[in-house]
Amino acid sequence: MQEGGDAMTKPTETQPVAVPARATRTGETLLRWSWVEPRIWTERMLTALEQGVKGGKWFSMIDKVHPEGTLKAAFHQVAANKGAAGVDHVTVKMFEDRLDENLKTLSDGTRSGGSNGGAQCPGTDL
Repeated sequence: MQEGGDAMTKPTETQPVAVPARATRTGETLLRWSWVEPRIWTERMLTALEQGVKGGKWFSMIDKVHPEGTLKAAFHQVAANKGAAGVDHVTVKMFEDRLDENLKTLSDGTRSGGSNGGAQCPGTDL
């Protein structure tokens, strides 16, 4: 007889861990969300949106917003959609005329927790 049992005893087999019904292959989530900004929304974050977040609590994403590259990408989407002026009456053209300055101001404002970013545009009180 060998240590740990005899030759006639079968070792206990473990069952493989079941794959959750909502599991997806790598990249499937990204395909469904191809319209989102990839610098902000990782596959892991998109999966959390679809499946829910552990504990039901989503934490702040402001750190994803303030980089100037992200703001510039957002501006280009608004411009491509021929976005209208907001409550501040700043048109896309007015914003674009001082794009780099406005993006820096918005980036600094969101990074420091400013209330509105304070982009300066001609003809406004911002």
